[in-house]
Amino acid sequence: MIGTQTRPVLTATLLTLALTACGESGEGTGTSEAVVTAEAESNRIVELLESGQVVFGIFSGEHTPEGGRLMAQNADADFVFYSLESGPFDLEAMERYMAALAEASAESPPPTALRIPPIRDDREAAIERTRQGLAAGATAIVYPHVESVDDAALIAEAVGDRLWPANPDGDVASVFLLEDQIAVERAREITSAPGAGVVIPGPGDLRRAYEGDMEAVENAIQTVLAACLEFDVPCGITAGVEDIETRIEQGFRFFIVTEPEAIAVGRTAAGREN
Repeated sequence: MIGTQTRPVLTATLLTLALTACGESGEGTGTSEAVVTAEAESNRIVELLESGQVVFGIFSGEHTPEGGRLMAQNADADFVFYSLESGPFDLEAMERYMAALAEASAESPPPTALRIPPIRDDREAAIERTRQGLAAGATAIVYPHVESVDDAALIAEAVGDRLWPANPDGDVASVFLLEDQIAVERAREITSAPGAGVVIPGPGDLRRAYEGDMEAVENAIQTVLAACLEFDVPCGITAGVEDIETRIEQGFRFFIVTEPEAIAVGRTAAGREN
């Protein structure tokens, strides 16, 4: 169980976002004079985790301003999961998405958790992408295929003093995805590393890692969960309407969903009804 004592309220100001105006044909190249500034009193993800709450995020949908406006309809989401693991690392598109989300949100928009390419692809690039993502306004960085404590140390270097909970007053959450057999074998040492904000066994990649053996996949998931519970680190997972309640009962505290309905079911199961 995560401690319930809430640390002092953190302050964070998201980067001022400039919208690039394009015509409907996509041929426009001018820069709009409209500027959107999103301010938050705290990193919602960190505050919820510190207070012992179950946290619910949702996949971003299309990486367009229209996708951001549509996402604003999901008022119950605690964060938006925005993946740039593959394809162009287009932070300008993320900024436009976030600006549209902020404009369309009735209240303060949910923070953005940015998934970057794997550390093992290019360690120096992972540091730079982390810093660029934070400068662009992400308040959580998601690291796929974390495999070792060396990866965790690199993450701590990349985020620096802003890294929670390595710094109790930090305002950036790091999310480690354990998606390979070697990572599962090292789950305890990775999970106990400083700066492990959230640790997630990734079912999809674990399915490939264990060649479709679903019993082995579930055993791997439970191995990671056990390490999280041992070291008092929030454990996350992807889930849907059919299994999110069971996963909450098992001890998972951080969810990434595709369907808004899964958030509604999860909030009820977690006692977070409005």
